[in-house]
Amino acid sequence: MRARLAGRTGTAPKTGYGWRVWTAVAVGGLLGTELRYVLGLLFPDQPGDLPWATLSINIAGSFVLAALTTIWIARPHTAFWLRAAIGPGVLGSFTTFSAVVFSTDQLTRGGLPGLGLLYLGLSVLLGLAAAAAGWRAGKVLGAPAGVGP
Repeated sequence: MRARLAGRTGTAPKTGYGWRVWTAVAVGGLLGTELRYVLGLLFPDQPGDLPWATLSINIAGSFVLAALTTIWIARPHTAFWLRAAIGPGVLGSFTTFSAVVFSTDQLTRGGLPGLGLLYLGLSVLLGLAAAAAGWRAGKVLGAPAGVGP
């Protein structure tokens, strides 16, 4: 099959991004996870209360990822391994929807389904608003010098 896909040159098509990109994502993922963990220790969620730390982390991450992605679209010369390390690596592990689902489940099981739904709704709405604000900031920051938004 590989020979058939290779065409006339006899070389196989590129199937991946290489070890540098995979390593960058892994290292970025480790950094993002550790940063999230440390912030969770510094600002622990209180039982029966809205998980403010997780909500803040996800909103901040949504903003930063949208801003960086918009800048990278306007200025695509940033090394791919660096974009992979920061985007899916650091920010992908720093923000996580699974934490939202877990916290919503914990609130619901703890007899606070209304607070769980409020938290879920705030996470989605504020995350989208942060992404929109990040996109706007990225448009301003990524514009070539002398060009307005």
